[in-house]
Amino acid sequence: MFGFVTASYKELNKQQQTRYNAVYCGICRQIRIRASQSARLALSYDMAFLALLLMSLYEPEETAGNRACSLHPIRPKSWVDNKYIQYAADMNVALAYYKAQDDWQDDKALTARMKSGLFGKNYKEIAARYPRQCKAVADCIHRINLLEKENCPNPDLPAGLFGELMGELLVCQEDMWAPTLRQMGMALGRFIYLADAAVDYRRDKRKGKYNPYLAMGTGEDWPRWEEYLVLAMGRCTAEFEKLPLVQDKPILDNILYSGVWGNFRRKKKEGRDGNDGPL
Repeated sequence: MFGFVTASYKELNKQQQTRYNAVYCGICRQIRIRASQSARLALSYDMAFLALLLMSLYEPEETAGNRACSLHPIRPKSWVDNKYIQYAADMNVALAYYKAQDDWQDDKALTARMKSGLFGKNYKEIAARYPRQCKAVADCIHRINLLEKENCPNPDLPAGLFGELMGELLVCQEDMWAPTLRQMGMALGRFIYLADAAVDYRRDKRKGKYNPYLAMGTGEDWPRWEEYLVLAMGRCTAEFEKLPLVQDKPILDNILYSGVWGNFRRKKKEGRDGNDGPL
C-alpha cells in the first residue's frame, strides 16, 4: 500500500539527493542492527519521509558514516543516524509484519507466512518500545479487514482507518506538535489508501478482490477519485505548513507537492495498461 510518499528524485539537486539517500541508507542500516539482515527486504523509501519530517521538526544530533554493505559491497554508501532514523526503522518492520499477516489471511500464500515469521521475530521488542503506535497499526488493520470482508461500499470508512493508523505513526512522542502531526498523518493516510484503491481498481476487478470503488458499483470514475485525492493532500499540506520546518524542508516539499503526484500518475498508467506494478 506504500510507494506513494517518495521524492521526485530528478527534481532534487545533488546535495538533496545525497541527503535523501543517506537517510534511506541510515534506516536500512538500523533495520539490520535492530532487527535482522533479512528484514531489510521490507525497506521502503516512504519511511525516509517519516524520518526526514521528524528530523526537520526536532533537529536531533546526528552521527554519520560511509561504508559498503552486503547490499552494496563495492561502492561505499553514506548514512546518517539519530533517534528518528531508528524510529522509522522500527515502524518499517512493524508495518511489514502486519502487511505479511494481512497477506497471509487474504491469500494464504506461503511467502506471506514466511515474511510474517521473519518480521515477527523482532515485533515484540518494537511493540514494547512503541505500544501506542503498534496497537494503532494492529487495531486499524483489523478493522479495515472487517470492512473489506463486508464489501464496504463507502471508501471513507477504510480510508479513515488507514488515516488513523498513519496519524499515530507520525506522532513519535506526545508533545505540542502531536495534534498537528496526527492531523497531517490522518490526511496522508487517506490519500495513500484512496490512491492505492484507484490504481488497483482494474487489477482488483480482474482478481475478484475487494476495492472500495468496486464496492460502490459506479464503475471507473477517475475525475471523482482524483478530487478525493486533491482534498486529502490539501488537508495534509495545510497541517504540514503549520510545522516550523527548516532543515530538509525542500526535500519534504518535493515529496508532498510533487513526488506523491508523480508516483500516482505512474501507478495509474501501470494500472490502466494492465501492469500490476510494484505495489
